[in-house]
Parts: sequence; structure tokens; C-alpha cells
Amino acid sequence: MLLKHQHPSNKSIMISVLGVPNAGKSSLINYLIGTELSVVTHKPQTTRNKFHCVFNIDKTEVVLVDTPGIHKSNKEFNKRLNEQAREGCEGVDLNFILIDLTSDVMPQLNSIKETLKFELDKTWLIFTKNDLVKISDELLLEIFNAGKQLIPKIEKYFSISSKNGENIHLLTGAICDEAKTGYHLYPDGDVSNKNERFFVTEYIREQAFLLLNEELPYEIAVVVEEFQDGREDETLAKPIVHIAASIIVNRPSQRGIVVGKQGAVIKEIGTKSRAKIEEMLGCQVNLNLHVKVTPGWSKNNYVLESIGLHRAVDSNRVWRSR
Repeated sequence: MLLKHQHPSNKSIMISVLGVPNAGKSSLINYLIGTELSVVTHKPQTTRNKFHCVFNIDKTEVVLVDTPGIHKSNKEFNKRLNEQAREGCEGVDLNFILIDLTSDVMPQLNSIKETLKFELDKTWLIFTKNDLVKISDELLLEIFNAGKQLIPKIEKYFSISSKNGENIHLLTGAICDEAKTGYHLYPDGDVSNKNERFFVTEYIREQAFLLLNEELPYEIAVVVEEFQDGREDETLAKPIVHIAASIIVNRPSQRGIVVGKQGAVIKEIGTKSRAKIEEMLGCQVNLNLHVKVTPGWSKNNYVLESIGLHRAVDSNRVWRSR
């Protein structure tokens, strides 16, 4: 039954966005919602948590569930990332499997099939990065048919580019056709189910990924320790939000890399992430970053829970305190 305050012609659809690392999930989501909500870097496995990203086309609400890249690993941290992807499929109306056309296709499909450990329901293949490589329609159809052998409920495929927008109008049109009449889950204009603190950590981590060397970004986590919101304080002439956050690393030597010579690196991380945070919050932000050494944090249940990665069905036994 529709809510009384919503239009009777409202439609809604929830879609999980799946793929191996660096398949273009976050790039597609940001293109569709029209803002940089989901973190994008040139490095794989940037996304760590599942979360909703919402946009509307006329009276159709589209809820995209962004998920971490699906990959094979026996490490506790990676098992929890895969669990986030599995949970992203729960309760959705449709699954998107994004396939990077610049990489071998069938290994991507095999990895998703084997790692998810269950059969997907209604699914569409989305071939990404077609601006970088041109593949004939005949070959795409051949890949599509091979994919159906692995994942029987694949129904359609689209070849798109999130860089130049090629064929995305075909995808959005099909999404609207697939949506069913129903009330909007986010009628008040919210664009996500995550709060501002979550995106603060994401924007800080994004800049760390972009500024640090190749391996170190995967060994850091970000935790917001303090969030003082002055936007509703009428005594302030200009509203300001005070944020204190920790960048967690595994080893003391990594602390020096993140801080940089005379604090240059952490200063740049703070400057660039603060600009995005201020754009999101719409006010001045005082951002205080510091680096905390927590050996083996990626196996530490306390830290993993604090960054939203709870135990997976195949979790190892992990530490329960700092």
C-alpha cells in the first residue's frame, strides 16, 4: 500500500551493484546519482562497506547498493569485505554484475560465482569501460551466453561507459521499466542510508589512497573519534563542525610514511579531504587528523567492527579488544 503523502504513480527499485575490484562500480554509481558520493580511486578495493546510493528519475526511485569488490582470499579482513558484498544482495529487486572490458571477462564471472556461494536472482550484466576497448556486439552476445551458463538468471546485458555516458540512457530506461509501483524509501531527498560521519571517514581514506604509495593504503583504516556539529548553534556567527579522526596503521614505520616529512603528507590528506567534507556539510570544518599504530588491526575484531565490518560466515577467530 502506498503511503498517503506519496504520489500514487511512484515506483521504486533496489539494485545491488556487484563486481570484482576496480570493475567500475563506484564510477557508475556516481555518474547515475550525479555527485561523488561513492569513493573512486585508481586502486582496487577502495570500497569497504555496502551502502545505499539513491537517485530519482521522474517518479521512479532507484536505490543502488554499492558493495566492495568480490575477490578470493583467506584473510579475515577480505572475508568481511566479501560478506558485505553478499549482504548487499539481500532484499534487492535486481542485481547488476559489472564486468571490466579491459580485463579478462570469464575469470571475473567465475570469481563472483565462486565467492558469493549462492545463486543470484534476477541479474543483468553491465560491461564497463567500453570507451577504452571496443568489442563487437557478436562477442558481447557470446560472453553474455557464456555468463548465463554460470549464472542462469542473467537476463540482459548493457555495454556502457561511466566516463562519457555511452549507453547509460539505455540502462536507466530499462531500470525505470523494471521498477514496480511502490512507495519511495527515501521520500525526503536523502541520497544514502549512511550518516555524515561515515562519509567523513570515506573522504579521508580516499585521499590517503590517492596520496600514499601502492601498498600502504590497504593497511590503513579511518575512525572518527569526535564530531561536534555547530550548524544548529545559533550563538555562532558562522557555523563550524569540529572533527577529530584517526588514521590507523599496522606498524610504527607506516606512521612516518602517513605523517610525511615535517607533516607534509598528513597535512595534504587533511586539506584535500576537508574540502570534500565542507562541500558535503555545507559549512566550515575544523579537521584534526592523527595517526594511530594498532598492530594487526585488520585481524582485530574491535577495529573491524568500528569501521563497519562485522564477522563473516567464514570468519576466522579474531581478537576481541585492542
